[in-house]
Amino acid sequence: MVRVAGVILESNKHIVIALRKIYGIGKVSSYYICKKANVLPSLKVNQLDESSIMSIQKVVSEFDIEGNLRTRIRFNIKRLKDIKCYRGVRHKVGLPVRGQRTKTNARTRKRSRKKS
Repeated sequence: MVRVAGVILESNKHIVIALRKIYGIGKVSSYYICKKANVLPSLKVNQLDESSIMSIQKVVSEFDIEGNLRTRIRFNIKRLKDIKCYRGVRHKVGLPVRGQRTKTNARTRKRSRKKS
């Protein structure tokens, strides 16, 4: 069992795939972490030794991940709502924010209506 940034990584997966389970780390970031920690991306999590796990944890600690990232995103959205800019109003009303079509195809954001 390997724990990195409070997340338990699955032992039968490659390290670059397992690192993506951490919120805020994607494909490019996981390869960057492996390169900086001098770990082969093709290694599985259960094949890692203690020193490589420590180096991965050290590199991951440089990233803004998990709770800190979620908090920062939440405060950014709150700031947009408070200044009442266009994007903030769209967040508040629950409509698509990035210019998508709303006449059709916005069911995920708009919530489907109850037929009467």
